[in-house]
Amino acid sequence: MQERRAKKKDDTGNGDRVVATNRRARHDYEILETLECGIVLGGSEVKSLREGKAQIGDAYARVDDGELWLFGMHIPPWMFAVGFGSHEPDRRRKLLVHRHQIDQLHDKTRTQPLTIVPLKLYFKDGRAKVEIALAKGRNQHDHRQAIAKRDAEREMARAVRHIEKFG
Repeated sequence: MQERRAKKKDDTGNGDRVVATNRRARHDYEILETLECGIVLGGSEVKSLREGKAQIGDAYARVDDGELWLFGMHIPPWMFAVGFGSHEPDRRRKLLVHRHQIDQLHDKTRTQPLTIVPLKLYFKDGRAKVEIALAKGRNQHDHRQAIAKRDAEREMARAVRHIEKFG
């Protein structure tokens, strides 16, 4: 009986539900560390996100005046919000992170050639969250090397499965 309740809870949207992902970030950057943070949104923005409408492909985060801000994320206006109830689609949005985490990110991005990119935007227990990553840009050689490594790992996995299957 409890299993059915847990399943129903996930179906109502109280579990994790991914709204947008930035697949290009893992290709263009070497991800060093990730961090989950909250995001400050208006009512119509949340409704647009619940409809699954958001783009984070060109987004990045930056520390300004001791606060972490997300730039370049596009959330289209909710179709029923007009006038006062609508929002600006490309405005900067504040990210909710502990002070010591902001200080660490600021120090690392200031001293090294690193950037902060969002990886995914999702709902966790009914609250909008953003997974951000501290990342280092890759050049063309690094892209080829990463692709070759991934292909080699795939080939090894295929060989192992083949050996297990046919003995």
